[in-house]
Amino acid sequence: MMARAFWATAPGQGEIREEALPPRAPEEALLRTLASGVSRGTERLVLHGHVPESQWQAMRAPLQEGDFPFPVKYGYAAVGVVEEGPPDLLGRRAFCLHPHQDRFLAPAAMCAPVPEAVPDRRAVLAANMETALNIVWDAAPIPGERVLVIGGGVVGLLCAYLVARFPGTNVTVQDTDPTRRAVAEALGARFAAPGEAPAEQELILHASASPEGLRAALGLAAMEARIVEASWYGDRSVSLPLGEAFHARRLTLRSSQVGSVSPAMRGRRSHAERMALALSLLADPVLDALVGPEVPFEALPARMAALLAPPPAGEQASGEPAPLCPVITYGAAAGTTERGMHRACSA
Repeated sequence: MMARAFWATAPGQGEIREEALPPRAPEEALLRTLASGVSRGTERLVLHGHVPESQWQAMRAPLQEGDFPFPVKYGYAAVGVVEEGPPDLLGRRAFCLHPHQDRFLAPAAMCAPVPEAVPDRRAVLAANMETALNIVWDAAPIPGERVLVIGGGVVGLLCAYLVARFPGTNVTVQDTDPTRRAVAEALGARFAAPGEAPAEQELILHASASPEGLRAALGLAAMEARIVEASWYGDRSVSLPLGEAFHARRLTLRSSQVGSVSPAMRGRRSHAERMALALSLLADPVLDALVGPEVPFEALPARMAALLAPPPAGEQASGEPAPLCPVITYGAAAGTTERGMHRACSA
């Protein structure tokens, strides 16, 4: 059986390559892809060759092929129908940490069933929701806290969505893009542009992937505040003003990374259980605000660089929202009907 996959081949460039799938092993499942999501921050680093050599192994996607910097087949947000595999998965939709490819084989243990209440285009957020869930576990919010999320990308907004559900919690999202205001407010948070965020924040989640954002977090933190660093900087160095009020205010700066289950839940939740919880949390239709635009798979080589690019200042000024999680669709043949909560993928 033949399959087609998107490969990053040079800085800012990619192509669709055809490949033959090997025979399916007994422990594997064969999936026909319905949709896949683009993780703009991580995939921007990959497409432009900015993954540092020291992190090539750590940054490998679970089912990646090729090696950094190029050529590499990368991605981790695919939703498909299981066409062959274990009886408990056969015919069901599943989420899998697989690159952009129209059909693929994966270990059945990596295929997480998608709940009926979660449509295809929202299910591609599963990896981002899993990351946000792990960040919130690391952060351990307290009801009633003043919480600031710096960075209104998909992960930052999902963190805000989760923390805003804590009783009495006051959540603000800070971002340089004013078009993020409507999304943040729809998810239950306030919005602030840089320089407008309230000070004396007791918990700050940093997800802007910007050194300026992390420096702002240090300046806005209250006495003994916790700052959780969830950004990934690739090959960039970050300098911080740790010689100012950092020690006097007894601030805590902690990293968070999804590769390991947070210590708060380690030993009590497996990776599979964390993913199942993340998928169940995507049942809320308000999260549709995070996905789009939809792009046909065949158009990826021509459009991927633009999908990953920061929005021009003119677009922000005009009020046109920048993409959050673009959704790759795989043609009418790969779609599903509206029966249940399945949603067709149209090219």
